Amino acid sequence: MKAARIGIDLGGTKIEAVLLDVSGAVRFRERVATPTGDYAGTVAAVAALVGRIDAEFGGGSPVGIGTPGAWVPERRQMKNCNSTWLNGRPLLDDLNAALDGRVRIANDANCFALAEAEGVDAEVVFGVILGTGVGGGIVVGGQLLAGANAIAGEWGHTPLPYFGVDAAADGREASLEDRPCYCGRTNCVETFLSGPGLARTHEAFTGEELDTPVPTDSPALDLYTTMLARSLAQIVNVLDPDVIVLGGGVSNLDVLYREVPRKLPRYAFTHEGRTQIVRARLGDSAGVFGAARLGG
Repeated sequence: MKAARIGIDLGGTKIEAVLLDVSGAVRFRERVATPTGDYAGTVAAVAALVGRIDAEFGGGSPVGIGTPGAWVPERRQMKNCNSTWLNGRPLLDDLNAALDGRVRIANDANCFALAEAEGVDAEVVFGVILGTGVGGGIVVGGQLLAGANAIAGEWGHTPLPYFGVDAAADGREASLEDRPCYCGRTNCVETFLSGPGLARTHEAFTGEELDTPVPTDSPALDLYTTMLARSLAQIVNVLDPDVIVLGGGVSNLDVLYREVPRKLPRYAFTHEGRTQIVRARLGDSAGVFGAARLGG
């Protein structure tokens, strides 16, 4: 198909593929489970999805893939992936070997931010992923800001602000244990604000271990929105974005859009309420559409 583009969102629990035609219309869409912990299986799953698109629509379309973490060109390997079986692996090279050299990759949160910024009238957009992990992407003037070390926007691996010492927070916060992060640090934002982090707080407060998303009446949600407001206030202090777009599974909670804008000003240096906090317009598929943009 002439000028078609393939996008892949390589997530911690699912891999999604789309084929966009020249007008941007979706011609193919499929999700499969991510082979967790299996590097070779992950490469094979991506290649199989692209193979199904090629078989139905003809081969040769460029492939953009949003991945956790970042590619290090000098070392030809991945780093900083919360899907830890990808770290230290030559993912881009192996995908290009499987797919005839037509693959480009970028951080999944960057792909998300790029896709969401297209629909926003704003100079500076900070895209937030609240899912299996916590990530972020920065778009300025319609251009992605990746940074010298390819880690711009990685707020998920900064310390959770004011942990246990916020007088305005739920008093039970002080009872929460320190949380080691896979990155080697302790009490990263990701360990509290990711989906698993929220579930862990819910379990600490209720004794209930969850295999499903946290219920909307969870007693952990008041503290969660406070932690999110504290953390995003640091982004406002440093970046002062026009818009913060929330994506990922946790972003589907309506309470975030009521409580976080109300709470954030108490933690920012100054805040006149100009920074909007909005839900992703493309839902949990923003990343895959952003990835398709990498291909052309």
